[in-house]
Amino acid sequence: MAYLRKEKETIEIEQPICKIWSAIQEALRSTDWIIEEVDDEAYHAKAKTKSTFMSYGSVILVDACSVDKKTTRVSVSAETPVTTITSVFDFGRTRDRIDLFLLQLSKQLAT
Repeated sequence: MAYLRKEKETIEIEQPICKIWSAIQEALRSTDWIIEEVDDEAYHAKAKTKSTFMSYGSVILVDACSVDKKTTRVSVSAETPVTTITSVFDFGRTRDRIDLFLLQLSKQLAT
């Protein structure tokens, strides 16, 4: 039986949304994920990680919204389909993929 393993992280960054959105796009490009959708007006992006021998790829959704002129809220969620067998090999990867994206985002913002 298959089900979705879901994880979500929301952070607030004290920078304007235009700078954060550029960094989000660069962070996605710096991974080896397939970027499926980018909506510049809604500040929404969708990417998919690659599958491996014993695990399915995850769908990564990134949304940004402006809290005020100087603060931006970024939500990153990941969904990974797993089965009873693959869940043993895939434990924690969904969370790791969110953490990897946030690490890439922080690197982009540091430059």
